[in-house]
Amino acid sequence: MMKKALLPLAIAAVLPVSAMAMGPIDGTLYGKVNLSVDSYDFDDGSTPANNEDQMEVNSNASRIGVKGKTELSEGLHAIYKAEFEIYVDDGKSSSSKGSDTFEQRNIYVGLTGSYGTVFAGRHDTPTKLSQKKIDLFGDLNGDIKNTFEGENRADNVVVYASPTMNGFQATAAFVAAEDSDVDGDGNPDDGFDGSSIGISYTNDNLYLSLSQDSDVDAQDLTRFVAQYQIDALKLGFMYQDSDFQNGAEEDGYFVSAAYKIDKVTLKAQYGKVEGEDAANLDREEETLSLGVDYKLAKSTKAFVYYTENTDKQTDNTKDTEKTMGVGMEHKF
Repeated sequence: MMKKALLPLAIAAVLPVSAMAMGPIDGTLYGKVNLSVDSYDFDDGSTPANNEDQMEVNSNASRIGVKGKTELSEGLHAIYKAEFEIYVDDGKSSSSKGSDTFEQRNIYVGLTGSYGTVFAGRHDTPTKLSQKKIDLFGDLNGDIKNTFEGENRADNVVVYASPTMNGFQATAAFVAAEDSDVDGDGNPDDGFDGSSIGISYTNDNLYLSLSQDSDVDAQDLTRFVAQYQIDALKLGFMYQDSDFQNGAEEDGYFVSAAYKIDKVTLKAQYGKVEGEDAANLDREEETLSLGVDYKLAKSTKAFVYYTENTDKQTDNTKDTEKTMGVGMEHKF
């Protein structure tokens, strides 16, 4: 009830009074705050050593949003979401997009009914969504996006998700170029030049998915994901292959395991990527993370973790970044 009461106040800040008066608002205000204190140890493998050690307070993809649906006719609803990342540590984004307090995440409007769901806006691609929750250290330094390609949130995208039938669901996203270089060939594109298509199967404790990106983030990518729950143990696996427009290529695999004991969840994951860059030089990346979550309440947890990310160069030098952190997450 509290979320329903707060929602009109949040919407009123951005919509004119006339729009508010046209009808009821059917939605909820939601979000999460994830904050950690992290110790970084970076070594670039050079001689003499070029090391960097530092302590940081980090806001790990903390966010706030409003979402909902409104019935238009029997079996047909309008849907919407407006989600923004917030920065609990210093109040501003450090990304290339600027130093705003709020940074756009998934934002869209669309329709849903017995035929499926269609929407347009800015959204995670089906390939990114296909990983489900096999990444146990998402938004931390162990997030698979720091090692693997394919974790894209596309602008100017139109998405269709089919109804689930006998455990199967298909999703397709098409990216409008709007005169930008979507395929990475050096020339501006028009029309819908990028696509991300996936199919998934869910049955009890088993989840499988196969997805493919074409001309998304200047590459073609195929990803396979499997997740299986055995009582308190949850196992995850991912394999993917990428071909870049500049001639580079890589493939890699990822495994994860989480074991729940009452309020405690033990977590571990490992991933490795191998390939060649545009100059046909070998490269290799690895990621290893270990951690423990402790459930303080239904929507609140404390956590500790350790991550080691490495990037091996052709000359056998190796960049190594080690991170140890302790933090807390609260969802609302």
